[in-house]
Amino acid sequence: MGITILAVLAAIGGLFGLFGALGLFGLGLPIYGVISLVTSLAYLAFAYGAWTLQPWAWMLGLAIAGLQILIQILYLFLIPGYSIVNVIVGALIPAIIIYYLMTPDVKRAFGQPA
Repeated sequence: MGITILAVLAAIGGLFGLFGALGLFGLGLPIYGVISLVTSLAYLAFAYGAWTLQPWAWMLGLAIAGLQILIQILYLFLIPGYSIVNVIVGALIPAIIIYYLMTPDVKRAFGQPA
């Protein structure tokens, strides 16, 4: 049940991220648009993999969540006005995803050694 919820939330996040990427391109911020586009597509791939319990999806989920945390930290230094609150809020869900993917039952569901 939890993996299904994770897959649905990843799909929703991926779709919203695609719209956000379009907005960033529209604002003339192509670098941030590309970053958003790539991470959104990765979240959509993870959503599919999690939905179908593909073994590769476990590693992709960990990688994309870790990348999201790193991006939030980089944005703190690269984007004027980006605050520590933005970093905490932006990194909270990826941190929860990492924690959840590392639980023994979820690892087993993806065919990973617990």
